[in-house]
Amino acid sequence: MEIDLGKVPFTMDFHPSDNLVTAGLITGDLHLYRFNADSSPQRLLEIHAHSEACRAARFINDGQAIITGSSDRSILATDLETGSPIARLENAHEDAIFSLINLTESTIATGDDQGCIKVWDTRQRSCCNSFNVHEDYVSDMTFASDSMKLLSTSGDGTLSVCNLRSNKIQSQSEFSEEELLSVVIMKNGWKVICGSQNGTLLLYSWGFFKDCSDRFTGLSPNSIDALLKLDEDRVITGSENGLISLLGILPNRIIQPLAEHSEYPIEHLAFSHDRKFLGSISHDQVLKMWDLDDLLQNSVNAQNDQAAVSDSDSDEMDVDTKPPKSRKGAKRKNENANGAASSFFADL
Repeated sequence: MEIDLGKVPFTMDFHPSDNLVTAGLITGDLHLYRFNADSSPQRLLEIHAHSEACRAARFINDGQAIITGSSDRSILATDLETGSPIARLENAHEDAIFSLINLTESTIATGDDQGCIKVWDTRQRSCCNSFNVHEDYVSDMTFASDSMKLLSTSGDGTLSVCNLRSNKIQSQSEFSEEELLSVVIMKNGWKVICGSQNGTLLLYSWGFFKDCSDRFTGLSPNSIDALLKLDEDRVITGSENGLISLLGILPNRIIQPLAEHSEYPIEHLAFSHDRKFLGSISHDQVLKMWDLDDLLQNSVNAQNDQAAVSDSDSDEMDVDTKPPKSRKGAKRKNENANGAASSFFADL
């Protein structure tokens, strides 16, 4: 299933309980679609949410609203039914907003191009925590709700851990030579996985964040722009070459390539509320929804047939199927509204 968005998308999110998907575009527009397996997607909303690129969008309040962050530094909450603005916060950050995630029922976190993270109370419409934690853009964030720890990756090559209870930066990794672009928590909270610009996955043990405990190089040299946890042992990756792959973690292995979105970088991956669909967006201006059962139908056999590999630092890895070659797409920082190569941040 495909949705032609007309412009380059930077973000997408599925409704938490309904067959709805939203996408934020480089033009600042926000789209909302209803989808079903047996019919074409129907666009329900198209609003000009921001004056510059809509870089992040998430459903909030049990799906009653969509909150967006933009390179124009504003945050907007939009009513799902009417498309009307509920609240807009201008100059929410000192620099362009790059990332946004849900934390609790009433809090979200946003990260900007200068490395600042802010936590917002959506009911009080106020900032309740602020962390100047990175020296470059906040590329991705994830949340450990049991310990109230907010983890973030950055273009400065570090992984950081912010404690929301004490309002302190608890830990920060040593600087990596490559930008860190994506992060997930796996292995029942014991491992933190980060995707990097050179295609290496960095594995950190919980509580020991100064240096990674393992490196996984099977997708190198294509950057790992998106990570989506399938379960505690498997993660779905979206790479610079447009390839979506399924990886096993400890033992580290490429289980199988799942799909090829396009020849351009994968900007975002997400599951539909019932996990029937895997959504992906790229610079080809298309939102694609893949039947997850179809994608995974061979993964069990692939796992059974593959010999376990050592979870060491070795570059030697067993691969079930060699990913098809794809022309290297332009990185997200080098895309403008027309898909031509130029400075991403200069254009926004």
